[in-house]
Amino acid sequence: MRQIFILVIVLMANCSSEAQSISWQEMAPGVWKGVVGKPESYDLLQASGATPNREAISHMGKAVFPLAVEDISGMVSDGKTYLRFPLDKAEQIYGFGLNFQTVQQRGKILELHVDNFAGKDNGRTHAPTPFYVSSKGYGVFINAARYIKVWAGTAVLRDSKHPPEPKDRNLDKTWTSRPYSDGVEILVPAAGAEVYLFAGPKPLDAVARFNLWNGGGCLPPRWGLGFTQRVQRLYDADMVKKEADDFESKGYPLDFIGLEPGWQSKSYPCTFEWDPKRFPAPAAFVKDMLDRHIRLNLWTNPYVSPESSIYSGIKPYTASHTVWVGAVPDLSMESARKIFFGQLKKSQVDIGISGYKFDEVDGGDSYLWPDVAIFPSGHSAEQMRQTYGLLAMRCSMDMFRQSNRRTFGLVRANNGGGVSFPYVIYNDYYNHEDFITALINSGFSGVLWTPEVRASKTAEEWLRRFQSNIFSPLAMINAWSSGTKPWTFPEVAEQVRQLALLRMQMMPYWYSEFARYHFMGIPPFRAMNLEEGFGDGTQKQNNMAGLETNPYEEAVIKEVKDQYMAGQYLLVAPMFIGQTSRKVILPKGNWFDFYTGSFAGNGTVITVTPGLDKIPVYVKDGGIIPMMKPRLHAPAIGEKMDLEIRYYGTKPGHYLLYDDDGETFNYEKGEYSFREITITPGASGKPVCTISAPVPGKPNTIGDVRWIFPGHE
Repeated sequence: MRQIFILVIVLMANCSSEAQSISWQEMAPGVWKGVVGKPESYDLLQASGATPNREAISHMGKAVFPLAVEDISGMVSDGKTYLRFPLDKAEQIYGFGLNFQTVQQRGKILELHVDNFAGKDNGRTHAPTPFYVSSKGYGVFINAARYIKVWAGTAVLRDSKHPPEPKDRNLDKTWTSRPYSDGVEILVPAAGAEVYLFAGPKPLDAVARFNLWNGGGCLPPRWGLGFTQRVQRLYDADMVKKEADDFESKGYPLDFIGLEPGWQSKSYPCTFEWDPKRFPAPAAFVKDMLDRHIRLNLWTNPYVSPESSIYSGIKPYTASHTVWVGAVPDLSMESARKIFFGQLKKSQVDIGISGYKFDEVDGGDSYLWPDVAIFPSGHSAEQMRQTYGLLAMRCSMDMFRQSNRRTFGLVRANNGGGVSFPYVIYNDYYNHEDFITALINSGFSGVLWTPEVRASKTAEEWLRRFQSNIFSPLAMINAWSSGTKPWTFPEVAEQVRQLALLRMQMMPYWYSEFARYHFMGIPPFRAMNLEEGFGDGTQKQNNMAGLETNPYEEAVIKEVKDQYMAGQYLLVAPMFIGQTSRKVILPKGNWFDFYTGSFAGNGTVITVTPGLDKIPVYVKDGGIIPMMKPRLHAPAIGEKMDLEIRYYGTKPGHYLLYDDDGETFNYEKGEYSFREITITPGASGKPVCTISAPVPGKPNTIGDVRWIFPGHE
């Protein structure tokens, strides 16, 4: 039996504070839990119901405690918990939630507060996950459902172990108003907190352990990785059918359509009942769409109209304050959940609805419940604000689990603990560059983000947005307001169609990468700083003259927020409106052009001019990209797919191709397999390729296999 590793730190506090101790206990290999004071019983992990994947963590192997124990401190004072973690001079940190404008977080002061993003990275965001990752290869998670304040290397302790040098502003030109700080300090407004440390040795290992401790990433159904169109808010059944027909006739892929507020009889607040005029026969309508291979996703928010049939029953389990005059269900209470999700299941899920878009569960202080609101569960308004998105996702996923059907949807809020939920965050912001920064940061925060496409002023902008949307967790046009279609700009309509078909072709790759997220904790979309061979953000000790002679070293220590890794092998470098060329930082190791297979570079900065039609994408040496034939809909459950497996470079390649039935939760019962693909250079110059045989008794959706070698003669 594995020994339990326990460290105890006894902290001396001043007379106004309560002396406390942090007890560290190893919960799994490389995962330690520390307790300060008396943590609240309602926290992020409790709200989300996250269950650690201990087996997967064990497979990562043992690790040592990642920090010097004596350098970690904590105490409870004035009913609040104070935490401090060491920070080396050359260390960079990442994370603290879904930030939109910055990747490097050292030097930031934040209040981690669930809210809609208002244009500034200050901690108020859709997923303010209290988790950060160090360039030294460890992670820290604060498991508290509170508005957490963070000083990420900004506050200078009087008795600091590594104090900054005092400087004279009068005469010293190097004086700064922000002197060096050697710590990350965190304030939790509660008389105790639960803290987790995740070991590396590499930053990606710490991220993977965090994800696995939170249950592992979500595994969407195959159709969730296809293409989706959200229609205008007052569409009726006939208009939705015509939308599907138009996609089919024009040759554009489509797997699910999102219905906006007009599907309900009333919204803002909501009735959660079909509008009898726009959708007079919901069950027949849903069946007709499923027969066309189109799933339906329904917009809603959880605020109950007084005219809803469930209002009187759920009212005793709602908050003291309303949202848009709608009652706010206390989703932490079983009685409220039973009524609310019972209505959704009976009138929607049971007739074949495939998913939801949970809107307005994040914030907007002007309309959401105030912090003085009272919830019948006894949980504070603050705690409910921090966890409401978690509760909506958890309960809806359980609803689909009862039918043994996977779902994939949209949500406006997430937090620590929500890694395993099959929901992608979106918002009302619309800056393309910031959308890519958010996609990068999502990999540090245990969430998914879509750089959705809505509308554009020009064909160039439309195509550029569409390109990066295809290389993201959810390929979607959100036309609830604009009414745009993929072919809205005729001059680029064919390029958009080919991109959408490429999304479908790459489904075997995307599906396998999400399986890695689920079983191994590796984010399918992540920052360059997590890539082997790339600079980790550590401040190099070179002088400026040295940097000027090494542009690659200079590039990798800077904040990289316009390129990212997509899956195991792909590097994506989006183009933005007005750009005809851009610089791309290629990590060490050979990299090849995704489209041609030609050599692109090795540990260098290149300038590319791809033209309007292409988004720059590169494949690392030995990269294997499994693809299928272009098609308009995801494969049906159990349907076999012929594969085209592409191999790049000359290094021996290895890939685990995931397979299951594509739609049910049967994979949780072991009904899945990883087919091993290996490719090695042959003596004659032609690569030798193998794929392991199907596993007896497991789903097998792989048909004929064709091998492609881009760039090889």
